[in-house]
Formats: sequence, C-alpha cells, structure tokens
Amino acid sequence: MKTNLKENEWREKLGDKAFHVMRKGGTEAPFTGLYTDSFEEGDYHCKACGTLLFKSTHKFHSGCGWPAFDTAEAGAISYLRDTSFGMIRVETRCSNCDSHLGHVFEDGPTETTGKRYCINSICLEFKPKS
Repeated sequence: MKTNLKENEWREKLGDKAFHVMRKGGTEAPFTGLYTDSFEEGDYHCKACGTLLFKSTHKFHSGCGWPAFDTAEAGAISYLRDTSFGMIRVETRCSNCDSHLGHVFEDGPTETTGKRYCINSICLEFKPKS
C-alpha cells in the first residue's frame, strides 16, 4: 500500500533532519551516519514507511562514508536519473513512499551485481535478526 502524506505530516513523522534528506533530496555528511560502520545481522527498512529495503547479508564496507549494499530487495527501490551538481547519477527512492534514500553506482565489489547502493543512514530503520 502506497504511503502518501502531506508535507507537514512528513516533517512531523520524520523530524527535520530526516525530512530534509528523505523528502527534499538532501544528504547527511559522510562518515556520520548511524549505520555506516554497523554490520550486525538483520534487515534495513525505510524509516518513513517501514518497507524492507536491504538485508545485512548484502551490506559491505565501501569507504564512501555511507552504508553500502550490493543488492536491494526486489521491487523496493525506484530509480531516477539525477543530473544535479554537474554529475550523472542514479537516485534511489523507496518504491512505496517515494522517499529519497541515496544513489546507486555501477562500481560495487561483487561480481553478482556490480552495484554499490550508497544510502543515507537517516533513511533507514534497522531491525536486528532475532
């Protein structure tokens, strides 16, 4: 089920920092996010709507300053061409609530996908494996 809220409802639900990143396309400073260096077993969900986005088995240390994954859950991510800041990138958004998550690049370390999803920690809610 799609999540659609008004701008003021998103701000109230997420708080100012997450609202800036998730609803306005901002970013958190590199190497400052809660999950950048976390490798506990579990699942990463969208902070805005709870959709399962990534599993910890697909997380790796990329050195880019944000949590990195080589695979997203099927259908969880939508992709948009991003030409901001004079670059050509692929923006990632939650397919359910259309919140900005980060970007995906074609320079990942695994042969299976070759992808590197750089995701803002503030966009994620981690649920440890029970």
